[in-house]
Amino acid sequence: MPLFRRTTSSSVTVAELADALAVQPAMLVVDVREPDEYAAGHVPGALSMPLATVPVRHHELPRDRTVHVICQAGGRSAQAAGWLARQGYQVVNVSGGTGAWVGQGHRVVTGTRAG
Repeated sequence: MPLFRRTTSSSVTVAELADALAVQPAMLVVDVREPDEYAAGHVPGALSMPLATVPVRHHELPRDRTVHVICQAGGRSAQAAGWLARQGYQVVNVSGGTGAWVGQGHRVVTGTRAG
């Protein structure tokens, strides 16, 4: 059985994510794209955790609140969200990913910092 399967219990659209962030800006968003993709533009405040590192870095994530997982289009984040859900995390996949986020005109931050 592969480490990452495309199974997740919940998902939100980028519009729903934007609405939620407007109300709760400290909400946790984890970007599972590669570092160069993240640096080129990411959701403000998103934490960079490339997909391949999720199994070794998941302990950095809180278990007492929802983790929103995003990638470029939704495939990698669905894999990570499924894996995290099986580990007991409260997790939501962001459908459409950063591509849809940008396409809908939402602000992105460049560079390697989450800010």
